[in-house]
Amino acid sequence: MSKQNFQPSPLEWEVMNTIWDVSAKSPHGTSVREVMDAAYPKGERAYTTVQTVMNSLTAKGFLKREKIGLVGFYKPLRKRDDTVKKEVKTFAGKVFGGSLTELANYLVSSDTLSREEIMSLKKLIDQKAKK
Repeated sequence: MSKQNFQPSPLEWEVMNTIWDVSAKSPHGTSVREVMDAAYPKGERAYTTVQTVMNSLTAKGFLKREKIGLVGFYKPLRKRDDTVKKEVKTFAGKVFGGSLTELANYLVSSDTLSREEIMSLKKLIDQKAKK
């Protein structure tokens, strides 16, 4: 699979979301230990598992690794927003024939959204329509 077409697995999403959050606060990037402390504070994942996932994400073009002293620091090469947009479009393509409207219709009509969430979506749509 090419780097351009790569889609993160659920575990890779967990790690990437943590890296995006943690690295936003750090100019040097994020170490495996920092990801462990932020995402798995009770040791829910093994250090070596997270390290393997981060190395895999580096090989797939999602992260850049830089060694400072004895520690490897990872920086995201892709923006969260761009990655999420691509994933949503891919999902909509597989499940709803590429229609984001059908995806939204499913979410609204399937009782998966609370009234507050529906009102929040309506507000967002109204704001977007004014632009």
